[in-house]
Amino acid sequence: MELKFSSTRRTNDFIIKLGDQNISRSECFKYLGSIVQKDRGIDKDVAHRIQAGWLKWRGASGILCDRKVPLKLKGKFYCTAIRPAMLYGSECWAVNCVYEQKMGVAEMRMLRWMCGHTRLDKIRNESIRDKIGVPPIAEKMREARLRWFGHV
Repeated sequence: MELKFSSTRRTNDFIIKLGDQNISRSECFKYLGSIVQKDRGIDKDVAHRIQAGWLKWRGASGILCDRKVPLKLKGKFYCTAIRPAMLYGSECWAVNCVYEQKMGVAEMRMLRWMCGHTRLDKIRNESIRDKIGVPPIAEKMREARLRWFGHV
């Protein structure tokens, strides 16, 4: 058995044992679906949420990449199936512009793929969002954070 935990201070003078096994230290661990880091950062959690969004995307790519399905319907499906996987736990993140940008880039890649466009087509993000009917993920993150604080 191997258990991992994080500590806030560096003490190498003690060893924790469970039965006859030593418990090893870890820089990060998963707790209630979020990744907790020793340095209290959220970069691994953001990367994990983006990965979770892409996993949901791959599961639904048959619908989302089908040219016969209307774009508005794809947008509604995206907002109900994929975006919640990406936004899980984001209410309590201390988000800065770097993490908002990472989430936005991942979202725009998905939306462009849904429309059948690439960056080489030089179509603006706003026009793609208007076609699909999906607001920016940064707005939704801000909205969820305010709702969590009790302001909305």
